[in-house]
Amino acid sequence: MMAGCETVSGKRLLFVMAADAEYGAHLRARFTPLMTGVGPVEAALATGIALHDMARTNTLPDLIVCLGSAGSRICGLGEVVQVASVSWRDMDASRLGFTKGVTPFVDHPVDVPLLMPLAVQSARLSTGANIVGGEEYAAIDADMVDMETFAVARACARFDVPLMGLRGISDGPGELAHIHGWMELLELLDERLAAAVDLLPAALAKGL
Repeated sequence: MMAGCETVSGKRLLFVMAADAEYGAHLRARFTPLMTGVGPVEAALATGIALHDMARTNTLPDLIVCLGSAGSRICGLGEVVQVASVSWRDMDASRLGFTKGVTPFVDHPVDVPLLMPLAVQSARLSTGANIVGGEEYAAIDADMVDMETFAVARACARFDVPLMGLRGISDGPGELAHIHGWMELLELLDERLAAAVDLLPAALAKGL
C-alpha cells in the first residue's frame, strides 16, 4: 500500500500498520496507512524507504502513528493502549559487554520513549520477531508485545520524525496456538482503535 500523509489539525500524519487483517472497516474510513508487512525487518525496511522518499521531496510527516494489535498478560483483552516506550527483545550483545536490548555502537536507550498526546492508558511495549505465548511472557520486561514498533521507531529516529503508538490487545492470557486466536478480537479492536484515532485532532490542536 502506497504511503500517504493525512492532515489532522494542520499536522501531516503518516499512519503505519503491519497487516491487512488489522485494518478493518472503521480504520479504513479514517485513513490509508503505510502497510509494512509483519516483523521488525519488514517494518524497518518499508518505513525507512517511505521516509527516505518523503525526505527527498520535503514532505516528511510531522508525526507517525504506528498502530495495530499486541499481546499482553497485563493489559486487558480488547483494550486500546498508548505506547509509553518501546524496547527490542531480540537484541542481546551482553556477551560483549553491551546492555541487553541496546544495539552495539548505536546510541539508543533500552526503552525508547514515544510521544503520548492522548489522555488514555499507556504501557511499555516490547518488539521482537517472535509470536509470544504461554510462559514466554515471564521473560519479557514490558507490559505488552508486538513485532514492528521498535523498527518503526528506529526509522523515525533516522529522519527525526516523532512517533506515537496505539495497540489493541488481541491475545495474551492462556496459550496462543493458532492464527484464529489472534484474529478473534481484531474486529472489535478495529472499532476501538478508530475511536482512539478520533481523539487525535483535539490532542494535536494543542501542539506536539
